[in-house]
Amino acid sequence: MNQWVPSLDRRVWILAAGRLLSQIGIGFTLFYAPIFFVDKVGLSATEVGIGIGSSSISGMLGRFFGGSLADSQAWGRRRMLLLSAAISALADGVLVMTTNFPTFVAGNLLMGVGIGFYWPATEAVVADITTDDQRNEAYAIVRLADNLGLGVGVVLGGGLIALTGAYRALFVVDGVTYLFFFAIIYWAIAETLSSDILGSQFFAGWGVALRDYTLMIYAVVNILLTGYLSQIQSTLPVYLNQFVILRETGEGVSETLLSILFTGHIALAALCQLPVARTLTGLSLPRGLMISAFLWGIGFTLIWFTGVAAMGQVIWAGLALSVMAIAMAAYTPIASSLVVQLAPKALRGVYLSVNSMCWAIGYLIGPPLGGWALDQSPSAADRFWLASALSVVGVIGILQHLDQRLQPNL
Repeated sequence: MNQWVPSLDRRVWILAAGRLLSQIGIGFTLFYAPIFFVDKVGLSATEVGIGIGSSSISGMLGRFFGGSLADSQAWGRRRMLLLSAAISALADGVLVMTTNFPTFVAGNLLMGVGIGFYWPATEAVVADITTDDQRNEAYAIVRLADNLGLGVGVVLGGGLIALTGAYRALFVVDGVTYLFFFAIIYWAIAETLSSDILGSQFFAGWGVALRDYTLMIYAVVNILLTGYLSQIQSTLPVYLNQFVILRETGEGVSETLLSILFTGHIALAALCQLPVARTLTGLSLPRGLMISAFLWGIGFTLIWFTGVAAMGQVIWAGLALSVMAIAMAAYTPIASSLVVQLAPKALRGVYLSVNSMCWAIGYLIGPPLGGWALDQSPSAADRFWLASALSVVGVIGILQHLDQRLQPNL
């Protein structure tokens, strides 16, 4: 049993349980929201991309302040997690009432702030309560909880849509799960920031992080990899639904089939999370990311083939999502572990905020870019995936440089 289940602080498991619950709510909306706002509300793919991308703008502000506040004795990790859950629940309330583009943007801006406060604090909690040797598997456990929650949410969300067509109810469920997450943090997680650690002044801490050349090199890679992930969550569902015409039906991939495909994608990512983390343990962290980038390239190529194939598109799409599930399982734990290794203990929140901000920038660039590609011709939408695959060459080149720079230190 111990061979498969790592021995970790019980608070890691409690936090993982809370994250699983909140991710169930996110799974209700993640893959269906773009389709709902395009097909039912009447927004264009570009508007939906801009709206989703706007959450990254507020998310960057949330991460900027959230990382420093998580490092401060006055606020700490726990209060930032509680504030994050409350704001995210409020954002879902706005999205439930959305009927136009301005309200859609307002809901996404609020959600961005909530997510911005959340990530530096939750990643810092894991770093605080684990040792260096435990950390990669601990991050794999919480990512496993994220993926399991998303998988359950996608299944339940797809079932709810198939039975009722009540897309707006998805946001109600998401908001309720954030309130449950608030309760778990309030009752079960005490502050993990050590009282012995005196954080730097607000801007001084950010000055140290932004002058860390190694961290900035990694930030470039992280933005690109996060941009890849954003395409799977925001652009690919619309592409499969509107551009991949099935020979059997003469229509795009249905919401039911999308539910099956993305549930399988998330389930495979969850199953692979710990085995992949352990398989890559013997490699340097940048080399592990190179493997992830290579798999992203294969996945994007398979999506392109899905769009141009004359038959079997669902099979090709499933194969592409399977490859990218493994790529995601390799990427996410390493992203946090590498940053924690680079960070001074007093600045974990700030450094992890930089890591999380890369996600915000990736999601700021990715959805609008993907939405723009889908608003062009069908052939341009197909070529978008080939261009994404070719960009992996640059990512691997940067990672090789980063690996050489870290070899004397890690």
